[in-house]
Amino acid sequence: MTPQGRITRWRQTGADRRAANAAANLDRPPPFPGRWVSAVSLIAGPVLIMTGTLLRSPFHFFVPHQLTAYTQHPALIMTAYTCFAAGFVLLWPAVMTLAQRIAATSPLWAMWGGCLVIVGLFTRTFQYGTDYLTFHLIDSLGPQTVLDGINHYYRERLESSWHPFKAMSGPAFFGWIVLAIGAYRSGALGLGRSVALGLMSALALGTLKGTEPQSFLAVGGLCVAFIPLGVSLLRGGPPPTRRAMFWIVLLVLVHVLMTAYGPKG
Repeated sequence: MTPQGRITRWRQTGADRRAANAAANLDRPPPFPGRWVSAVSLIAGPVLIMTGTLLRSPFHFFVPHQLTAYTQHPALIMTAYTCFAAGFVLLWPAVMTLAQRIAATSPLWAMWGGCLVIVGLFTRTFQYGTDYLTFHLIDSLGPQTVLDGINHYYRERLESSWHPFKAMSGPAFFGWIVLAIGAYRSGALGLGRSVALGLMSALALGTLKGTEPQSFLAVGGLCVAFIPLGVSLLRGGPPPTRRAMFWIVLLVLVHVLMTAYGPKG
């Protein structure tokens, strides 16, 4: 077979996979957490992560520079890290939705890819907890004391034989590759968007890790892979009912009031 023939056959195989997956998912909205939650997650999660990446991009990614950036621009850095963390918290419905689409034609890839990525999301959320505590300790202890503490933390982490979140660092990186392969093999995503999704494995993990050059590549790939899927879900069904909108508005108002006037401490 000629090279041109091989390329044509490869393209046809990919098109057949996508068609088979689309047929398997036809009129099959995500059973949990539902079409609207999934769509919002697929769009808002990557957008928030990219927002955090952009906000802290003017500052060097290494720990001492991130601490210095906080002392000079506390509101900006706290907003950047909060957006970054909130985006990863919001990603779990998006990952579950993609895994469900993969499962229609490749259930084993869906199980492994979805589980590994979601475990990685927990790891990144844990890391944000250390970031949040560190920034507030600067206000009372000063940057040098906090920097000494972070350096000690990294040394202890490297020397410790085992810790739950240390063991889960691998899924935070390699889970995206497994999910991307599953998305391509199942036909849930095309080759380009599957490769873009796999680029998330290049995103750095750790306490007070700022924006690196590859961060834009990784998060940009996530946006390319997830946002169009979220838009297609929004367009793929009827708008929410008035009753649903009433309960959404009510729950948001209750949450805001409880946050503002609830018990402190």
